[in-house]
Amino acid sequence: MEAVPAATMKAVNFPATSAVPRATVSASLASAWPQNKLNMLTLYAPNPTTGFSPLSLTRCSTKPNTDTNNETDQYSTFEANPNPDNENPTRHVSNEAVPSSSTPSSSLSRGLVLDLGTVDSWDCREIGSPVVKRFLSDEEERWYMWYHGVSNGKPGSDSIGLAVSSNGVHWERGKGAVKSSADVGLVMNCGNDWWAFDTESIMPGEVVIMSSAKVRASSAVYWLYYTGYSSEQLDILSNSTGFNVQNPERFCVDDSRSRGIGKIFRSLPGLAISQDGRHWARIEGEHHSGALFDVGSEGDWDSLFIAAPQVVFHGNGDLRMYYHSFDVKNGEFCIGIARSRDGMKWIKLGKIMGGGKRCCFDELGATNPCVVKNKKDGKYIMAYEGVDADGLRSIGLAVSPDGLKGWTRLRDEAVLKPGTDDEWDNKGIGSPCLVEMDGDVDEWRLYYRGIGNGGRSGIGMAVSDGSEITRFRSWTGFQVPS
Repeated sequence: MEAVPAATMKAVNFPATSAVPRATVSASLASAWPQNKLNMLTLYAPNPTTGFSPLSLTRCSTKPNTDTNNETDQYSTFEANPNPDNENPTRHVSNEAVPSSSTPSSSLSRGLVLDLGTVDSWDCREIGSPVVKRFLSDEEERWYMWYHGVSNGKPGSDSIGLAVSSNGVHWERGKGAVKSSADVGLVMNCGNDWWAFDTESIMPGEVVIMSSAKVRASSAVYWLYYTGYSSEQLDILSNSTGFNVQNPERFCVDDSRSRGIGKIFRSLPGLAISQDGRHWARIEGEHHSGALFDVGSEGDWDSLFIAAPQVVFHGNGDLRMYYHSFDVKNGEFCIGIARSRDGMKWIKLGKIMGGGKRCCFDELGATNPCVVKNKKDGKYIMAYEGVDADGLRSIGLAVSPDGLKGWTRLRDEAVLKPGTDDEWDNKGIGSPCLVEMDGDVDEWRLYYRGIGNGGRSGIGMAVSDGSEITRFRSWTGFQVPS
């Protein structure tokens, strides 16, 4: 397939710190969705041993441009690797990495794999939104976790960081910003451009490894889809839910942003790319704020905000984005879907899930979707955060034959509930991230954000009962064969 001519590209070099440049990509949909067939190529793993090469994108710029004439792009190809067995991400050797206090020391910390950082770290106040990826090679097993964190210095502003592990349980993290492609810690701050959609907070939604005709690089790159929050505050004229609707959610009891009813800040989906998962270049979408797309029109179910974009590669030029918003008209959180051929321009397809049955764990709706294609039967499984009538959060599952429609809840009850008594996650759990295990272990892992007394947050892990995905239990330690 013919590549985009190099003369139309400008290099975007990755910075040495977490200050992230922004680039504009003009990519128009040529016609209605079903008409442009894309060819699949063979994905190759990122090769960190060769160092960085310039990363180039079509029609790049460093300032907003709302007047650019969109051109038909017949080279909107991309590829992803749904089977990461051959991936070999950078092995961390940072002297600043510190182990997490992740081994459960008592029944009160059962399932906790990542606690808050130390008092002087970038993630000492709040953590959440885990995006976990497992990479296997002949030599080793590596795990990456991107997550959001809040520091004491900026209590109302979330940033994105990276922790790494050899088993998905014991994690190494960094106190500050990464300094090299082998470091861990803070990897991405909020945007600095006054006109941008992500100046207040950012949270990761999904990381996909893809290569594209729009991106010229020596290897495949990491695509980070994230939620960006601006300072624009919204009002709900009529809120019949009876609990505090917020965006983003704040849990610390002394957090000034969590006080009051109906505090909602505008959020939109964004995209950044990286060659090592640590140094990111923002890609400016077609919305004037740099976001990938806007909220719905007045009266639409997603007219308030777009949050938690989670992207799944389906194949043959087909990406699906799942996200949530709050439907003011029906008084419930809902999950919707958008579709793309190139990962940059998206078409909304509408709402796919709303509130559950009366008195169920998700009566007031579903948020923070995580969709995975089951390798065994090809069906799509969605883990989501359910909200009950009192605002308590639990985790549920739904299934669809094609990932587009026909979503059916697997159970009327949550598959994972908050802890009891004084356990670390007794006030609510959410932001699920499903990982289907390969190899000798026939099970699923479910990573999630937990909230405990005083609004203290952490990241936990639960495991399925073998391949039976409808039953999960909090992780309590590795089982030693008898």
